[in-house]
Amino acid sequence: MEFRIPADELKRALYRAQGIVERKTTMPILSNVLVTATKTGVQVTAFDLDVGLVSEHQAEVTKQGSIAVSARTLFDIVQNVPEAHLTVRKLPNHHAEIVSGSSQFKIVGMSPEEYPKLPKEDDVPQVAIPGAVLLEMIRKTAFAISNDETRYILNGVYFEPQPNDRVRMVATDGHRLALVEREMAGDFRLKGGVIIPRKGLLELKRLLEEAPDAECHLGFAVNSALFRKTGLTMVMRLIDGQFPEYQRVIPKEGERKVLLNRVRFLEALRRTALLSVDKSNAVKLSLSENQLRLTSQNPDLGEAKDDLEVSFTGSDITIGFNARYLSDVLAALDDAEVAFELGDEHSPGVLHAPDDRSYTAVVMPMRV
Repeated sequence: MEFRIPADELKRALYRAQGIVERKTTMPILSNVLVTATKTGVQVTAFDLDVGLVSEHQAEVTKQGSIAVSARTLFDIVQNVPEAHLTVRKLPNHHAEIVSGSSQFKIVGMSPEEYPKLPKEDDVPQVAIPGAVLLEMIRKTAFAISNDETRYILNGVYFEPQPNDRVRMVATDGHRLALVEREMAGDFRLKGGVIIPRKGLLELKRLLEEAPDAECHLGFAVNSALFRKTGLTMVMRLIDGQFPEYQRVIPKEGERKVLLNRVRFLEALRRTALLSVDKSNAVKLSLSENQLRLTSQNPDLGEAKDDLEVSFTGSDITIGFNARYLSDVLAALDDAEVAFELGDEHSPGVLHAPDDRSYTAVVMPMRV
């Protein structure tokens, strides 16, 4: 195997692979990428048995072949080569040589036959989707995915087709919930919803951020999701399980309604949380006529207070929340103002854009 390629092209492929390859693993091959030179160019494959990515790049191929090499080592080398192009060739005993200008590197590789095969999903029906819309949906839900591995069905986002060419995505960790619904025309041929795992979703987000307006395709097989755009194919193993009945935890319209400046509310939360108890991030919200007072207290540090002018209808209330949970929602919204609906001191708060519940976030209260 031998090929010549622009350093930036190979660096882009290896950067994409960094979030997928396993650094600490009992299978050393999973910390490698599979580099394959074909007639048409070079493919770089990263696969951890759950998420796989194949990145295709143009190159001058002198000799076809493949080799598995350390993703981190090759990435570090390519980032530091002195010239705009480099040459990669396979040596005996699965070693690889990288040459750029006066620099020459020889690194230990592994047999490409040992590299795990990605699932073949060529017959999966693909739906053309707007990348910017999918990116927005991920950004507005991913923060609410649970990190608790014992509740594995919550370790991803629920993707659920809706009537009238719409799609809903939902994430919850038991303390908060984020739901977004957007138009996404096409038949995904799903009988119900599927759960896309956190790692695959975050890698998909990175790929979409490269070029949000690029043409994308998404499809689903029995236990995997397939994402494609020009020069890229990504396969994700879906989480097998039944997502909870999330509709039951979304309150109906709250009797207390607050309209706030989103950025000012976010900034006030961040300031007040500086003196909250570290693990709980507890902040007390006290609402009265046209005023919201935020307070926090930490016996080791002191206390903080911040007042905001708001539009508020309903009786006075004092209620506690995890400031980070509220901040995550506010940071995901784009609107100048945010609507905040409350029931009583023990009921969850609901945040959404004014007069638009197509994006809804639910946050459970806490004792403060």
